[in-house]
Amino acid sequence: MGKPYNLNFQRSRLGTITSSFQLVLGGLVIVVSLSILFSFYSVGFFMHDEDLCRHFYGMYDGFDIKSLAARVDEVLNKMETLQDKLELIVKQMEKNKVELSSSNISRLEYKRLLEEEVIRPLSSAQIALRQIRLPRVEGSESVKEDPLINTFVIEEIRKYITPKVNGNGKVNVYGTPMIYNTIGHSCVLMKKELEKYMDYDIGSYCKDDWNLAQKLMIYGCDPLPRRRCLERASKLYRKPYPIDKSLWTIPDGRNVRWSNYKCRNFECLSSKNPKRGYTKCIGCFEMDKEKVKWVTNSFVPVDFLIKDVLEIKPGEIRIGLDYSVGTGTFAARMREQNVTIISTALNLEAPFSETIALRGLMPLYVTLNQRLPFFDNTMDLIHTIGLMDGWIDLQLLDFVLFDWDRVLRPGGLLWIDRFFCNRRDLDDYMYMFLQFRYKKHKWAISPKSEDEVYLSALLEKPQRS
Repeated sequence: MGKPYNLNFQRSRLGTITSSFQLVLGGLVIVVSLSILFSFYSVGFFMHDEDLCRHFYGMYDGFDIKSLAARVDEVLNKMETLQDKLELIVKQMEKNKVELSSSNISRLEYKRLLEEEVIRPLSSAQIALRQIRLPRVEGSESVKEDPLINTFVIEEIRKYITPKVNGNGKVNVYGTPMIYNTIGHSCVLMKKELEKYMDYDIGSYCKDDWNLAQKLMIYGCDPLPRRRCLERASKLYRKPYPIDKSLWTIPDGRNVRWSNYKCRNFECLSSKNPKRGYTKCIGCFEMDKEKVKWVTNSFVPVDFLIKDVLEIKPGEIRIGLDYSVGTGTFAARMREQNVTIISTALNLEAPFSETIALRGLMPLYVTLNQRLPFFDNTMDLIHTIGLMDGWIDLQLLDFVLFDWDRVLRPGGLLWIDRFFCNRRDLDDYMYMFLQFRYKKHKWAISPKSEDEVYLSALLEKPQRS
């Protein structure tokens, strides 16, 4: 223990600190205000009336005045919070001065108080203040500034979205002088969630927050920024089964991190459990039910068999995409036919992505919102089931189908599998699928319920040149 300090002296020191901080706060406010006013004056000196109007309303190219105002408010809020905290401490000490007069505070405790309650918040506010980027005006030329930079506080986000100049100062392999890292536009609307996602120690373990990342993706913050932290795996991880066994065996549950799922093991995900947490793809985690899909006739007349589909294009179907909700069973069946299928997957209350990978198949972690990361005219087959049904907006479906058409090669097959919708909406959806004038190989409609119908179709993309 260090030498005890006199409590009255400590209270006077804290009072002095508070008073000094108020002066500092006032000074910083004046500096910020003068800086902004000087910036406006400097810019306005070279601008006409319409340019001034455009500038003050944040409408001219290269600088976002609204983002700047938000950053200034953020700094001032940090300073105000710190001031309130210090004043509260002083009031509490004054209120309990009788008890305090008979107690002692060590130097170590005093050091901790200064570090945690004063220095760190003050430093954080100072850094945020220094990061405010004002436009510089040289002559009558306007300086282009990325308005997103001033939107975010977390330094990792700012570093990520700042364009990176090529190391040699020359044009790179892409033909650009810089690399431009992108984030989805909705990331700005989900600022708090994105800053939480990017708040980590560089080089340390990432937080167990994949569900936060998926929430950001689903709500349009996609693509997400890359991160510089190490992803955690299961503490009990075991090597996966060999490929001849893994295709049709439920993976070892120890290879999945269950912390963010309602279920904590594969047994809980059984279709017999009404509280398993997900509703799509009933029986997805039961291999005895999965094994019969697409290889045996079912009670639903709209079901097509894989062998019948492949016979339409013998030897031509080599690579494809399964745009569905599931554990990769379609890809597993096609692999037995020497066809490589990539399966899109989201972890919708169950470990779909992990299961697909542990079965020795390829999961593609994308949302319905995202443009497919494939080049034009490359896929032999696109198959979809269980993901897009009558809930989907027609305009959204239009964008999705045009993207599928983009990546599907001439002569490639589009397999619409068990699409269902309300009877009154069937004509609208049929038009969406038929608008590309694909050749019909298979087309089947059957009732699903009193008000709903199934639609399955196998369509061939025409040659366009």
